This record gives sequence, structure tokens and C-alpha cells, in this order.
Amino acid sequence: MFNTLYPLLHVRDVAATSRFFQDHFGFEPVFESDWYVQLRGGAKGNELALIAFDHETIPPRGRHPTAHLILSFEVEDAAAVAARLERSGVSIIQPLRDEVFGQRHFIAADPNGILLDVITPIDPDPDWLAAQR
Repeated sequence: MFNTLYPLLHVRDVAATSRFFQDHFGFEPVFESDWYVQLRGGAKGNELALIAFDHETIPPRGRHPTAHLILSFEVEDAAAVAARLERSGVSIIQPLRDEVFGQRHFIAADPNGILLDVITPIDPDPDWLAAQR
């Protein structure tokens, strides 16, 4: 058994990435150094950690920036968050859209190119839902 679980993102610029998640998603620092930051945010106190991808505590084999990862954020109003992020100049990779399986979402990118899927649950399409049974 374990007590907690959180992603540890290997990033090029820890300070800039930390500011991004604080400014755009309301995270607060729990611990900060020049090579590692632990953040907490959201209604349930979710945590996210950032580390300089080339830091000596990472085995040489793993010293690469995080890639091919999507972090999902469930929010009350994905459309409002999309508009706010767009006004702030955040890169929107996939515009806001409704999915038949019950999501309104868009995909943005953090300063490292890590994808952020911002989701609001909606009712699934009844025909799609009936076909799943």
C-alpha cells in the first residue's frame, strides 16, 4: 500500500513551470528549491511535482524532459477555463469540443509541451450510450 501518488514532471525550467501551474490552475507551492517544486491544488488537494530533468538525483538513463503525457484536470466549466487560458496566451492544442461519451473539453500545453486535458463532464449522447450496452 502507499500513502500518496503524484506525477513528477521532468522539466527544463522548474520556476517557469511552477509559475504556469500556479497562475493558470491555482496550485500553491508546498516546497520550493531551484531544482524541485512540490505543488498542491484543487478541491481535493491534488499534488504535482516538478524537477529539473537533468538533476543528479535522477539516474542518467532517465534524465530527459517528460514527453508523451497528458494531465487531466476536471473543472466546473471547461469553456470558461478555455477562454481564460486563451486570453492569457496559453497554447491551445485542441479547441473546446463536446464528446459523445460525456465530456466537454479542450487540450492545452504547458511551457514544456506537456498536454493538459481540461474536462467538464456532460451527459453522454443517448444513442452512443445505448450502443455501449
